[in-house]
Amino acid sequence: MADEKIRKHFGDYLGTAEVAILTILAVLISLTALATIARSSKLLWDTWHQWMVVTDTDLVLRVLDQLLVVLMLVEILHTVRISIRSHTLVTEPFLVVGLIASIRRMLVITLEAAALTKEGKWTPEGATIFRASMIELGLLGVLIFVLVYCITLLRRSPEKSEEEFTDPDAQPRDRKKNTNVAAPSGGAA
Repeated sequence: MADEKIRKHFGDYLGTAEVAILTILAVLISLTALATIARSSKLLWDTWHQWMVVTDTDLVLRVLDQLLVVLMLVEILHTVRISIRSHTLVTEPFLVVGLIASIRRMLVITLEAAALTKEGKWTPEGATIFRASMIELGLLGVLIFVLVYCITLLRRSPEKSEEEFTDPDAQPRDRKKNTNVAAPSGGAA
């Protein structure tokens, strides 16, 4: 009895520590996302303020890269919020972050390849880099397909109830009760 009481109190303390750490993590991720948004905004403002035409692919690449990082941070923040609420680790947000990161890398490779293939810049070294980039682009395409397929499978799979997640001692539900199955009739066919 006393051993069970100690375990319960220790579990409560660890749960409180977990929530405190996740809260600090959420605040730091939020500040990082806000700083990245501010940096992207400043970069765009400086460009427009100087009346420059935004044709520089490097500028577009940097702004797009930073905004996709913000999107990844927000998705991680969402995962932390779910973890604080339910005390469970949810798989789908991590797959979404991987999907965003893969798409981000594809965009970066595409813009870099566009810069490599401009007239007058084609060199044997550039051809090697271009070939390696196309292989990486193909692998990222396969990875994106796999991640989307995994997310689709997760959404289609039956979810465990919150009671089963939070209470490890909960009895499994009686699955024999199926109201959709019709009782056999004794009448003539």
